[in-house]
Amino acid sequence: MDAFYASVEQRDFPELMDKAIAVGGSKERGVVMTASYQARKYGVRSAMPSAIAYRKCPHLIFVKPRFQVYQQVSKQIREIFFRYTDLVEPLSLDEAYLDVTENKTSLNSASRIAREIKNDILQETSLTASAGVSVNKFLAKVASDYRKPNGLSVVLPHQAQGFIESLEVDKFHGIGKVTASRMHEMGIHSGADLKVFSEKKLVKLFGKNGRFYHQIAHGIDERPVNPNRIRKSISTETTFEQDIVDPGTLRSELMKIARKIMDWMEGHETYGRTATLKVKFNDFKQITRSKTHHGYIDRFDILETIACQLQESVDDPRPVRLLGLGISNLNNQNSRDQVNQLTLNL
Repeated sequence: MDAFYASVEQRDFPELMDKAIAVGGSKERGVVMTASYQARKYGVRSAMPSAIAYRKCPHLIFVKPRFQVYQQVSKQIREIFFRYTDLVEPLSLDEAYLDVTENKTSLNSASRIAREIKNDILQETSLTASAGVSVNKFLAKVASDYRKPNGLSVVLPHQAQGFIESLEVDKFHGIGKVTASRMHEMGIHSGADLKVFSEKKLVKLFGKNGRFYHQIAHGIDERPVNPNRIRKSISTETTFEQDIVDPGTLRSELMKIARKIMDWMEGHETYGRTATLKVKFNDFKQITRSKTHHGYIDRFDILETIACQLQESVDDPRPVRLLGLGISNLNNQNSRDQVNQLTLNL
């Protein structure tokens, strides 16, 4: 989907249409979750601190997120996908892989199916989506970002190598900013540059990720579209309107987060063994603390005790701007959950 949260807000509130808006945060606090394309023209991006976003775009309008609405729209879009194929692998509320090799329509063209899906989404939700069509996940993912918003990019098999060789490594899905910067220092700026390096050399330079970099540089990605990915963790965090110093107040906020997580685990009968506390200070430095329980954390009193122990292990006087808690090592190895990781938002 194109700027999903922001586009939903602009759709539902016409006064925001064509305005530079940011979902999440405020002028002084928090982080931008999604920015409209009007805001992106000024350099506003997702995960950017709100204060920086406001400096880049002084007329930026901050909008509080409405996650229940986004989830409803996501479900509506998911239902459209299933009209065409059962092989749907969601990555988040607004993104998914679809395998249409065998599909539920009489269409024998993946690009025609993509156009039909884009049109259905527009007609039924008044929102635009961008699609990438190709022979594997890596190429389709990169292509989906190629002509946003409302784009459709097709990379045919005989075009794959040329497409990859001309692509900047910064735009390779799976290569982050830090790795891309390191590659630049080594003279690797494009897929063609990356392709020169042997798998052995890339593994030596980048560890186990080196093999993946070598494969995608050659257009190799054999990962299937998996509609039954197992959820590996659940987490939630909140950014405070004002920095918190008082341990008692922090404890109270942590218990709110813990209660939210326990409610989800009880509702899905899914419990974990490892709890991880995330603390971000007012200077934007952050730390994490983890503890693994001998059994599953299946009662609130157990989670409460562990969360408090993790908080007490953080001996730092700096004011706190963000607090988060996550649970991993879940007991869902036989589950058929469709999302690899769920993030709850407060």
